Amino acid sequence: MTCVPARIEAIYRYPIKGLSPQPLARTSLSVGQTLPADRLYAIENGPCGFDPKAPAYFPKQRFLMLMRNERLAALQTDYDDLSHTLSIQWEGREAARGDLRTSEGRLAIEAFFRRFMPKELYGPPKVLFGDGHSFSDVAKKVVSIINLASVAAVETAAGAAVHPLRFRGNIYVVGWPAWHEFKLLDREIAVGGARLKVVKRIQRCAATEVDPDTGIRDLAIPRTLLDNFGHADCGVYAEVVVGGEVAVGDALNETAGG
Repeated sequence: MTCVPARIEAIYRYPIKGLSPQPLARTSLSVGQTLPADRLYAIENGPCGFDPKAPAYFPKQRFLMLMRNERLAALQTDYDDLSHTLSIQWEGREAARGDLRTSEGRLAIEAFFRRFMPKELYGPPKVLFGDGHSFSDVAKKVVSIINLASVAAVETAAGAAVHPLRFRGNIYVVGWPAWHEFKLLDREIAVGGARLKVVKRIQRCAATEVDPDTGIRDLAIPRTLLDNFGHADCGVYAEVVVGGEVAVGDALNETAGG
């Protein structure tokens, strides 16, 4: 075991890829799965061939996402689990609402994006869903972990405030030194009733350049990482190897691995 104290500071999920995060006080993790309802839906930007009956991984460029579509961050969106309803706030008012399980609800959301960003569309926007599928940036179902001390190191290097939500992570951790998460590759972390195995560093793209509050592309985060730390990584992916409930405030304890 390590003597480094660490705990969960925050938990987030992203029900619709590219849209607003939702904070969670607690959640249940299942073996080999993402957070429940994380990247459950995506908005196709031009036909990509996604088959909802046989859902498969597609690269993020096939969907609306912050790397290319920074205006998305100017929207405030909320997703309700029970009704599968997505509501979109724009310029201080509700601009669209729809039950994503129904054709009428999906059409309402798709119509909004046709109006909102016509010049950025490569074809009709389409709400996508596949049973049991997650529209993650990686093919494997994982949980992303962000070390807030590493974010602070990036902030110092950038000479400007860096909102942690630029990194769109699931679990935010306090108590580790900067970049400690990279030392955990191939090791396991026990947290709450779950256990996760760290499998990959997260390479950062232009999505992190976008201020999550304003939608303005204002900081060159990947370049800042490369120039100051010799890599473009921040955060790690982890696989759930033992399922269980995790909550904000839970301690993280490291083991040697599985």
